[in-house]
This record gives sequence, structure tokens and C-alpha cells, in this order.
Amino acid sequence: MTEHSLTNKNALSRPRIQPAHDWDTRPVSVSARLGRLQFHESGKFRVLVAADIQDGPKVNGDTIKLLTASLDAVRPDIVIFTGNQIAGYDKAYDPTFRKRTWTPQKWSIGSQAASLRDERLEHTRDLVRKSIAQVVTPLNERGIPWAVTYGNHDFQCGLSCAELDAIYREFPGCLNPEPAAAHSERPRKQPGSGLPDQPIYACEPGTFALPVSDVDHKGTVLGLVLCNSGDYGRLGGYGAPTPGALGFLKAVPGLIDAKSMVFQHIPVPQYYELLKEVPATAAHAVEGYRNYAGHNYVIDETKTQPGSFLGEGVSCPDSDTGEFGILKASEGYFALLAAHDHRNRFVGSTQGLTLVATPTCGFGSYGPAPAQRATRLVEFDIRHPHNPRTQLLEYGELVGKPGSHKAYTYALNDAPDAAEEGTNLLRRPKLIAQLLRRMHLRK
Repeated sequence: MTEHSLTNKNALSRPRIQPAHDWDTRPVSVSARLGRLQFHESGKFRVLVAADIQDGPKVNGDTIKLLTASLDAVRPDIVIFTGNQIAGYDKAYDPTFRKRTWTPQKWSIGSQAASLRDERLEHTRDLVRKSIAQVVTPLNERGIPWAVTYGNHDFQCGLSCAELDAIYREFPGCLNPEPAAAHSERPRKQPGSGLPDQPIYACEPGTFALPVSDVDHKGTVLGLVLCNSGDYGRLGGYGAPTPGALGFLKAVPGLIDAKSMVFQHIPVPQYYELLKEVPATAAHAVEGYRNYAGHNYVIDETKTQPGSFLGEGVSCPDSDTGEFGILKASEGYFALLAAHDHRNRFVGSTQGLTLVATPTCGFGSYGPAPAQRATRLVEFDIRHPHNPRTQLLEYGELVGKPGSHKAYTYALNDAPDAAEEGTNLLRRPKLIAQLLRRMHLRK
């Protein structure tokens, strides 16, 4: 897998696909035109990844501009959202906010509270629908199917992943199937997805597999597997896929009969194997997260593709969840793509698997400089389908200057979110925050 960035002025790094003509009213997605996920006559198949939109009911306009420009630039077969579409800690969701899946919401459960609870939850559903509609409208206008998995903030709005799944399925183009952990070996179809002939292997909300066939439908070339990577650990840090999801990952190679790529929110600890430990004083050194705290890292250029960048410590579960071992042992997988760490953007290989870190495409939360917010194209070639080309589609290159004047890069990092879980990513946050305030006062 090769890594490209649109900030590179090399012509080879620019999108190879031209936008559709105004008169062409067919679905932009070639797969949607043909009824199922499949390679084109050209031998290509394209996935666009949108990570960490992480916004409230009113999605930032720059996020929508980036998503829209990305769709027109690469005309993907499918868009995959890798979790944290919903910023569940947003103030709009305060009445139903839930900090952890195992903690109660703000009100006590009782006969007098039941009607108030239902009223508040219905209001939250309406707000979530409003958020989703803004995000998927550009896709639906272009006839591009899409699928979602979940992160550590989606559920905090007060709705479970199953409830969120049901809302997503209200919109055209959604490929998320009804969960079927007991019969995951039986392929099903998803009405309204725009892909009437697409088989889907379902497990749990946010965990399912999508086979991609060859041009003639004679066989499956590869699988796209979405995995709900969990949210939080009861002992702190981040969680892990459920036992059911891990069991599903074991079963997928036998169901699809082809190698697969996994898309999820939270990275696995093996992402640290693509980094090199250095002294804290080293240039561009970044401190690790929790178990890796006190250790400082930079990108290991011997294991990663050119253009890779480490902007923050990899925020993974405290212990090995066993997921990487499953992917490696089965020999049924070739890559795993994760999001979650808004500033990280790297691609590398370890133990025979490619690991991809994708930055945020959203402008509602912390991240890199506005011009470097990006979606990610993953383009497969039938000649070598398990070694796709990937590139970042950056806001600055596709759109230009952001419409908002918010201090995205630093100010949002210094202030914890409403869930009091903001990770301070500045090396000396208090000192730098003071300097920034002084600079602001001088203006």
C-alpha cells in the first residue's frame, strides 16, 4: 500500500479521476450503477474514508465542503465512515448525555420520569437525524452508497449503537444491515442501499462484511470489513471489540473466501510497531498514550510510507485485545485502517499486515491545521487487489481557505470537551496556552 498526499505538488499525487459532467445524471458510484460492489472495466475499485466528523446537530460547513469536494474529485464506489460521526458530548445532547455505556443517564428511572425520558430521547433522535442528513445528502445527491461504524463518542448522545444504526438505515444509500450475530454466515441484502444485488454478512451494529466481486461476478476479489472497535475500558483507557465481533473477524475469511481490509475507529496497540522510540528532546518527538506514557516516538521511516506523519500518541486500548492476532493468524486479511487520533496520518507494515492511520475530516473538533483536514481515498487495482494505493484529499488543496475563523489547531486541544475527556496534545499545555492568550491580547 502506498501513501500519497495532495499537498505534494508532484502531479502523480493528484486525483486521477475527473468530476462527472453536469449532464450525466447516473449515480457517480460505478458500483451503484451496476447494483453491487465490484471492480470496474478499468480494473479499479474506490473507497473514500471519512473519519471523525465528530460534530453536533449543526455540522460545520467546512466539513461538508471537504466531503463534497472529495466525492467530486474521486467518484468513489462507496464511502465508509469510521466512527465518531456524532459528538455525543455536544451541549445539544446534554439532556440525554451518557458518559459511559455502563453508567446511567442524568435522570433517575421511575414512573414519573419515564415520559420525560422518552420525550428527551425522541428529541435526541431528531437532532441525530439532522446531523446525519447534512453529512449524507451530498452522497445521496450523487448516488454513492455508504456504511458506518462507531467510535467512543457516538453513543454519548444517549442512543445505543443499535438505535443509531436504525436511524442511519432511514436514509437512502445506507448499507448497514440489521444485526444478525446468530446467523452471520447467511448473506443478506439491504433495501434502500442503492445496491440491490450486494450480499452483506451481518454481525452487530457497526460490525459487518461487504464482499467486492470481479467485473463478471465470477468470484470475490476482496472484502471490506467494518468493525465496531468499542469505546471505553472499565478500568480506564479505550475499549475493544466485543467477543462477538472478534468471533466474526475469525469467521469472515471463510464467509468471503478472499482477503479483506478492516475499517474501524480505535487503533490496535501494534500501531506503535510503526514508530521509533527517541529521547524527549528529539525533533518531532511525541509522547505515547497511557501504557506508553513517558516514552517518546517518531515515525519509523523504515516501516512506513513516505509522507507519513505522527501528530499525537496512538490512543489504543491498554492491553492487546487479540484483534491483530486474529487478523494475522487467519491469513484472511491484508490491512487495517483506523481513525480516532485526529492528527495522525501514516501508512506502514508490520508482521505482514498494513496499518493505516487516517486524520479527521471534521472541523468540529481538534486536529491538524485546517488545510490538512482530509478524507482518504483507498483505490484497489484488480492486478494487485491486496496492495491498494491510498492518498489523502486535503481541504487546502480541494477547497482552499476554511470559511470559519475558529482556532482549530490549538484552542480546541487546550479545552476538554463536555465529557471531560479532552486529551491535551500540547507538549507543555499550560505554558503554551498562556503564550497563546498573551498573543491574542496583543492583537
